Amino acid sequence: MAKLPDFHAVQGENVLKAILRDKFARWAFFILVIMYLVVFLASFISPYAKEYSNRDKAYCPPSKIYVINEQGKLSLPYTYNYKRFFDKENFSTKYIEDRTQKYKVKYFSKDENGKRHFYDVEKGGELYLLGTDINGRDNFSRLLYGGQISLTIGFLALLISFPLGMIYGGISGYLGGKTDFIMMRIAEAIMSIPSFYLLIILASILPANMSSVQRFSLIVVILALIGWAGFSRVVRGMVLSIKKREFVIASEALGSSNFRTITKHILPQTLSYVIVAITLSVPSFILSESGLSFLGLGIQQPDASWGNMLKEAQEFINIVSRPWLLTPGFLIFVAVLSFNLIGDTIRDAVDPNSKER
Repeated sequence: MAKLPDFHAVQGENVLKAILRDKFARWAFFILVIMYLVVFLASFISPYAKEYSNRDKAYCPPSKIYVINEQGKLSLPYTYNYKRFFDKENFSTKYIEDRTQKYKVKYFSKDENGKRHFYDVEKGGELYLLGTDINGRDNFSRLLYGGQISLTIGFLALLISFPLGMIYGGISGYLGGKTDFIMMRIAEAIMSIPSFYLLIILASILPANMSSVQRFSLIVVILALIGWAGFSRVVRGMVLSIKKREFVIASEALGSSNFRTITKHILPQTLSYVIVAITLSVPSFILSESGLSFLGLGIQQPDASWGNMLKEAQEFINIVSRPWLLTPGFLIFVAVLSFNLIGDTIRDAVDPNSKER
């Protein structure tokens, strides 16, 4: 059996160096830092508020920003509004640029409410970097606000599931005997529940008048309460090995209580695995929330999450003619891949023996 890595021997700076040393992990780390920074500053970066909607510009294509004027000279960034018309031959709505009026792109400007934004457009102008949805809402702004939910739900769920799984698995492994048998059978019963189908059932019976904040909180709790069992089994297996070490026996000989021995001496030795498990578990929570919202059982409109935004792209006509609607799916893919790359690198850093298996 491979020797259990000592967490205290692995300094945080060494883990960071391992991430920065690996080319793929380094890019993944910087991408995640940028993503979280951007969604944290969503109200400043997004040009429109959450509630913004222009029904006259449903499925408007992305705005084009020009830095070369009609004379071929370099100029300040500007854009044109789109005009909407109905194509009678193809029975479809189309947009063309209105070249009669240009609108300058402004930076660090204030809106009508006195709120400052990173960029904006002159009064009367419209700037949709990633187009609009069926309700005429700016996709770029909604991606930023939706990311606040999709990227944070994993960490909120971890605050519940991981402490619960660590304590439960630690107690089970340390006490052993009948207590261990009963506790593990309970954990296995929870693990046998098909989690995604349970989420669908629970989400479908929620009251329709629940706010998105309440629904979001409930989804977090549900994800956490069904995600700790598998983690607790791994912790229990590690505790079975750790509790036989000399420092644990010495703690018991000095009269330390069981709870103190578990929390002060045994569980800290499992933190190497816990850190890796956290980075690899966040993507599953992100995918679970996105899947529920995609099915219409998670975050509800008009509030945004990457899952319910991606729902519009399920129609073939939207995939072909409005590819900007696929952006939420691309961001979900990038976030999940980045977490997995970092998790693999941290695992190799805290447990070099994992490379040999």
